[in-house]
Amino acid sequence: MTFRPRDSLAEQIAEHLAGQIIRGEMLAGDRMQEMRIASELDVSRGSVREALLILQRRHLIDILPRRGAVVKEMSESHVRSLYEIMQILLGLVVRKAIKVMGEDDLDPFIEVIHRLQTDADNRDVEAFFRSSFEFLELAYPFSRNDFVEDIMMNLQPAIQRAYYMALHLEQDEMKECLGFFKAIIETIFRRDARSALEIIREFAEHQSSLVQDSIQRARQIEVAWGERRRRRAE
Repeated sequence: MTFRPRDSLAEQIAEHLAGQIIRGEMLAGDRMQEMRIASELDVSRGSVREALLILQRRHLIDILPRRGAVVKEMSESHVRSLYEIMQILLGLVVRKAIKVMGEDDLDPFIEVIHRLQTDADNRDVEAFFRSSFEFLELAYPFSRNDFVEDIMMNLQPAIQRAYYMALHLEQDEMKECLGFFKAIIETIFRRDARSALEIIREFAEHQSSLVQDSIQRARQIEVAWGERRRRRAE
């Protein structure tokens, strides 16, 4: 693990652990043991404890009495609530962007769109994932609202976790996401707030349903296996 000096040590640890959760290397309910993490990363337990508080604030873990830190469950209600708030906040950002953006402000977004297109053409899911959040992080400051920016950045890891899952669930999901980003830029260019909000709503509902369906199927399989084991034991 190579830490970047621009971030605090706790932030770097949190980012490293967040990446493992987002990519599914750590699963819901997995314990995050301070001593083990401190030993693996060669850092102090105090820094790990601070990093875990950051992850709790970013909705990736729960810190429970007597159990300590565990990876947060991704239930259907969790995913539904996450995409509902994302839809509201992103809608606010885009509405404000439509009012304040000049044509030159669109250039960085268009550059990211070109990268997203290349990533999709190459079927490079990891690069597409990174480019997607470069796009969103470019957009947040146009809210002209520090509270909105702070909320979006704290929600982003939880959104990334669901988004990463969605990209791996359907072969054509990159195409779906690319279409979403292109459509948002087009509506900003046309100053069409109504269409932008509808596009955000449709995309949020689509991806929320995709992830929720996957969680439901996984639970049904788990229940079926549990029932089979029970019958064998009898």
